[in-house]
Amino acid sequence: MLVTCAVAVISVLVTAAVAVPLARAAGARAERRGLGQQADVVAALVAKRTERPVRTAVLVRRLRAAGVELAVVTHGTADRDWVPSRVARRLGRGEAVDTSARRGGRRLLLAGRPTGAGEGVVLAQPVPRLLPGAAVLPLALALVAGLIAGLLAGVLLARRLSGPIRRAAGAARRMSAGDRSVRLPVEDPAEVAELSSALNQLAGALAASEGRQREFLLSVSHELRTPLTAIRGYGEALADGVLPDEAAVRSAGATVLAESARLDRLVTDLLALARLAAQDFPIELVDVDLVDLVTAAAAAWVPRCRTSGLELRTEVPPGPVGVRTDPGRLRQVLDGLMENALRVVPAGGPVVLALRTDGRSAVLEVRDGGPGLSDDDLATAFERGRLYRKYRGVRRVGTGLGLALAARLVARLGGRIAAGHAAEGGAAFTVTLPILT
Repeated sequence: MLVTCAVAVISVLVTAAVAVPLARAAGARAERRGLGQQADVVAALVAKRTERPVRTAVLVRRLRAAGVELAVVTHGTADRDWVPSRVARRLGRGEAVDTSARRGGRRLLLAGRPTGAGEGVVLAQPVPRLLPGAAVLPLALALVAGLIAGLLAGVLLARRLSGPIRRAAGAARRMSAGDRSVRLPVEDPAEVAELSSALNQLAGALAASEGRQREFLLSVSHELRTPLTAIRGYGEALADGVLPDEAAVRSAGATVLAESARLDRLVTDLLALARLAAQDFPIELVDVDLVDLVTAAAAAWVPRCRTSGLELRTEVPPGPVGVRTDPGRLRQVLDGLMENALRVVPAGGPVVLALRTDGRSAVLEVRDGGPGLSDDDLATAFERGRLYRKYRGVRRVGTGLGLALAARLVARLGGRIAAGHAAEGGAAFTVTLPILT
């Protein structure tokens, strides 16, 4: 409000600074024009030869009463010392003169008119003051009215703008306190409406994000509780010595080992996701030939595929494909995608690890002949735990974090990951990276 009022005051001052000189110049022009008209009349009267001295004396008295001095020029010489010689000479030559001169430190307006035969008259009047008296009051009233209008407009505008902003600030404080039901009315002006819309979208996004987090925590807590329950049960059985024979003890130990490994994978994925959200997550970019990387990954996965009765195929181009990436992180992504494929593909089904290029990008693919994903699944495949919650109890599932971890890793590597349908009948996951030029 103070700023808008200050702007109004400054606007009025600037207006006054411009208007006063303009009004003064306009007054001076009016005075000069009026003095010239008087000079025309006086010259016409003095030009008459009859009773010139008497008429001139009368004119001198009347003009002086009006604040105007009269001088008579004869043959280039004036009878008053305040008439410049140049003005007298020009009148002697029969020229009309409108100019100014100084007299005793004051500036005079001069209007000279010839009367014939080398003679003429000169009228003198002081230059008008800063403003004509008649213009002072109207101009002052106009400036005061403008100042009042500007102050009122500033106050109203400040209230109009500050009200929604204060409400937005209050809504932000409520959101920071945990209230996600905050919504602001979207109202003009456009900037305030944009701010309200942004806060409403933020509140909605926070509510959706926290809802997903709650679902994820519930899912993770369930996944932690299940293996912990098995470990605790078999641990109590071992501690109490209630297992009947050595085979049962070995079976209990194998179960505890498997469940602890499952817990370890879950905790490892959780820590990796947490570290990916930090800015100091280590990424070491080097020049990598993806043909060598894919070949090495396929060689590592061949024994597991053979053990599971799956057919692993590798598709790579004949020449090298260079990219700048972190080979360890990229291999981590490929291993996670291969792990998912082996989990769902039935015995005898195909798993394809492929590499191709489109001239500007390198595309890594992991395709499988498993049950695949629906179109709705493709849109949410990389959200934490979404596919896990949907297919838990329907097909074999992992921790629910692998695809989310892969998506964040690929993003940190400067690439893109997408899910689709594979020609082999299952799911296809593609990782796209820019090729080195």
